[in-house]
Amino acid sequence: MIIGEIRRYLRDNNAIRISRSVRDTAYKAMQIKEQLTNLHMREPTVEEIAAQMEVPQEEIVLALESIVDPVSLYEPVYSDGGDTIYVMDQIGDSNDDRNWLEELALKEAMRSLGDREKKILHLRFFKGLTQMEVSAEIGISQAQVSRLEKGALERIKKQL
Repeated sequence: MIIGEIRRYLRDNNAIRISRSVRDTAYKAMQIKEQLTNLHMREPTVEEIAAQMEVPQEEIVLALESIVDPVSLYEPVYSDGGDTIYVMDQIGDSNDDRNWLEELALKEAMRSLGDREKKILHLRFFKGLTQMEVSAEIGISQAQVSRLEKGALERIKKQL
């Protein structure tokens, strides 16, 4: 009875309450992962673990992620003596009003460009092509691509 009470206390007094069935699935998945690692001498995939347990892959992933202890936003990630980087510094909300307004302003500024300039900027910055690759695709010289790109960027900067 005492051992049962100790187990219940350890199970129920965590930062986040995880159901017993999910916790059991996670521990069984970890055991099978260890067995498969010893058997094949490599890290097993989630598919292999799920097949061994006859459980959907999503359930395995959810169970394994649920037993990981939560981390404080103020947990230090890196310290260089004076400057400490915390978990909070590594995450951010990219959906604030400023980004939304900048995106609208950028779209409006791009409307003022010609079709060729739009295509050059799209190929360069959205497709990641080099100026030489863009010049081959459009059929103009690399120098012309460079001039058109530079002019288009300057016009956009002025409007922003």
